[in-house]
Amino acid sequence: MMELTRKGEYAIRGIVYLAKQAPGKVILVSEVAEATGVPQTFLAKIFQSFAKLGLVNSFRGTGGGFLLGRPAAKITLRQVVEAVEGPIIPNRCLTEDGSCIRENICTVHPVWRRVQGEIAAILDGVTLEDLARGE
Repeated sequence: MMELTRKGEYAIRGIVYLAKQAPGKVILVSEVAEATGVPQTFLAKIFQSFAKLGLVNSFRGTGGGFLLGRPAAKITLRQVVEAVEGPIIPNRCLTEDGSCIRENICTVHPVWRRVQGEIAAILDGVTLEDLARGE
């Protein structure tokens, strides 16, 4: 993933909205969708995938909805992005070791590896708490 897809953008908008709510407050997906301008059905699917990973908790029935699965300070932007976009891969040669026959002689391969590490480190350094506060 080098460029964030619309799904990734929507995912960030939705979960940051949850991070801005009072701790323990369950929020309807319809409210999140309306507040963030994200289609509700799309957002519901994103939140279900977040729920499987423990990023959010979901509650069914009356009073149902979503809230963060752990404190906003304990969820990084990288976790959110990778939950919907998959691993950060600036070049396909990094998808798996040995997938490129030129890996051992390519002078650019280590650069792509460094780019991957830098992006991951930047995203790891930003939490939902930071984003909710507008930092």
